[in-house]
Amino acid sequence: MTPIIAIVGRPNVGKSTLFNRLVGRRKAIVDDMPGVTRDRNYATVGRYDVPFTLIDTGGFEPVTDDQLLRQMREQSQLAMEEADLILFVMDGRQGLTEADREVAAMLRRVDKPLFFVVNKVDGQKQELDTSDFYRLGIGEVWPVSAEHGRGVEELMDAVLPLLPRQEIPLEEEAVTRIAVVGRPNVGKSSLVNRLLGFERVVANPTPGTTRDSVDTPLSWHKKPFLLIDTAGIRRKGRISLKIETYSVVDALRSLDRADVALIVINAEDGVTEQDSKIAGYAYEAGRACIFVVNKWDAVEKDNKSVGAFVERIRSEFKFLPFAPILFISAKSGQRIDTVMAEVDKVMGQYTKRVGTGELNRIITSATEVHPPPVVAGRRMKIYYGTQVSTRPPTFALFVSKPDGIHFSYERYLTNKIREAFGFEGTPVRLLFRGKGKEMPEEPAPKRVPVEKKTPSAGRKRDR
Repeated sequence: MTPIIAIVGRPNVGKSTLFNRLVGRRKAIVDDMPGVTRDRNYATVGRYDVPFTLIDTGGFEPVTDDQLLRQMREQSQLAMEEADLILFVMDGRQGLTEADREVAAMLRRVDKPLFFVVNKVDGQKQELDTSDFYRLGIGEVWPVSAEHGRGVEELMDAVLPLLPRQEIPLEEEAVTRIAVVGRPNVGKSSLVNRLLGFERVVANPTPGTTRDSVDTPLSWHKKPFLLIDTAGIRRKGRISLKIETYSVVDALRSLDRADVALIVINAEDGVTEQDSKIAGYAYEAGRACIFVVNKWDAVEKDNKSVGAFVERIRSEFKFLPFAPILFISAKSGQRIDTVMAEVDKVMGQYTKRVGTGELNRIITSATEVHPPPVVAGRRMKIYYGTQVSTRPPTFALFVSKPDGIHFSYERYLTNKIREAFGFEGTPVRLLFRGKGKEMPEEPAPKRVPVEKKTPSAGRKRDR
């Protein structure tokens, strides 16, 4: 499972801005009004050497009678319980407050790596003003400007070595792990039972029957698989019970350890906004994805029904244009045999490797048809590319200006690689590197986990 970093702090100190900066895009809502983020916001961050899950939280007020602020505090506490490392963000413009002191005192009792981050430090003068925060009695303060990116990379250089690194044991690599995810009451447990051929998990019309992820081995055509039935992922506004909050966290963690995500959609309800969010979690986790439209036997159909539903899915899930779509009935067993066949097929693409020579021929052909963009008056050059890992297929392209690649050109190259090598059902990741950078290597199957240390015990940064 990927390590988890939680961002906590008082309202309006810039937590969501830092979240967006680390994710690499605007995912969390940012506003000057305190309390915009009320629930936890998750994202999988794969742009650093160590992938991790990042959690943005609502403002943490240590003492309050306001019901909403109490709920936001509870969400922050849950995030801290889940996390492997905590970023405590304070406001450099406001200076040290009594609330900061109270939160810091509470956090120091948490036995996890903790970084004290002072945000909104836009220049050298503001950085000198951060000395007041050392009155918290801490060994290190990290001044950053989340809005402009100042100091963020230095912070991450210190954070990443402290994250636990957990590798998949060699004996488990041959097992394809399948996470069955979706909203409550879409038929996830019924699908698992049908694939297994017996009642392994409780299937009940009452939403929320499944609380914890349930793992069950399955052999199909003499190949080993592991089915992971997960709790239904509700909209955050509907999560009121603490136990259900943990169920959602458990479902998201199941995606971290899966290879293939079966995204189950209720045909009777059609495609919902929450379906899109769940699919986004699977995509960001880098999982091979298959849409499974369940309860198809309960829908009134004509000869245009399948086509219309497929068009709706492609329209709502533009970020997953490659994912296969299956129409089944877990209750009756209709077309249930297509599920495992499709899982086996996309798993082949998810673990596929291509030769460096073949890859560079495709890249050269693509750049001749559509040359790279011009950056600072000069045409960018793509020198060569190589595949650096699988699960999902990931390619490093060595270029003259790594920061000059626009997302539209990245998408163009991704589509060309996908078309050339038939990467169906799986994300394709591109990493752009400067020519002088060392080529990243796929990590060894087994490594000794990095021992956690407290940041205060480390060497202070030079100022």
